[in-house]
Amino acid sequence: MRDSHTRLSISHLYAFSDLTRDETRLFQEAWSRVDTERRRWIIQSLVDIAEASFEVNFDPIFRLCLDDEDEVVRSRAIEGLWEDEDLALAGLLVRLLRDDPSESVRAAAATSLGRFVLLGELEKIEAALAMMVEDALLGAIYDPHETLEVRRRAVESIAYSGQAQVRDIIEMAYCDDEEKMRISAVFAMGRSADPLWREMVIAELENPNPEMRYEAARACGELEISAALSTLIELIETDPDPEVQEMAIWALGRIGGKEARRVLEACCESESEALRQAAEEALDELDFLGGHLEFLLFEADVWTDEG
Repeated sequence: MRDSHTRLSISHLYAFSDLTRDETRLFQEAWSRVDTERRRWIIQSLVDIAEASFEVNFDPIFRLCLDDEDEVVRSRAIEGLWEDEDLALAGLLVRLLRDDPSESVRAAAATSLGRFVLLGELEKIEAALAMMVEDALLGAIYDPHETLEVRRRAVESIAYSGQAQVRDIIEMAYCDDEEKMRISAVFAMGRSADPLWREMVIAELENPNPEMRYEAARACGELEISAALSTLIELIETDPDPEVQEMAIWALGRIGGKEARRVLEACCESESEALRQAAEEALDELDFLGGHLEFLLFEADVWTDEG
């Protein structure tokens, strides 16, 4: 495992799943003797495997790699912990956001803290912990010495918060001179679930920058903006960027309705395999949301009858 010139099979990495405490200790001892390029390759491969399979668990390895001497390894370790909701992790991420010398690590930490903001809004974690996370993100956003990349990722994460100042933060980001920050603002608009942003989001669907159109399409889906339907359909039919087309398809699955279903069913016949797959997944989403709604209405009817 130590020498980057020695070929290592991806299949061998599955053995690192679900390590016991003693096995993790042995891994750590060996890891310290592995050269940097090999460590980077291994951690990226573990992240890729974890994203592709829910049956593996490399969290103990990702945790110990948060203290790796290499910034790439630390960043990838944060990415690998994207589903970890252990409350202790929130504190580690706050420390990395505030103190790590690497911009990429601080940005990854800011992104990862978003789920703890959401957990706080859902009252699934203690208010004090949620406040600590939000304070760290606000500190990054308002720090004049912090880099653009870190600040924009913090804006995206704080968008989950119900604090009144979040509207001001998103508006400030949307008016920023840097286009990257404005793109993050549109991402945050969708994540905020605030209908205030609907008109702005719809307008950005026609932005010349495909990255902005992509985020605007995502936000239209998250905000379930039915008024954006015709523009989203036009993106699917004519946008030169396939990723924008796929996100517009996803948005139709979230918005729903007869017209959205018709377009999605037509996309299932597309010559593009990527568009066909996106349409099939969007139809599944549409059916799931529709079935969930019917269940809720049925429950409401039963409750009314019994009442």
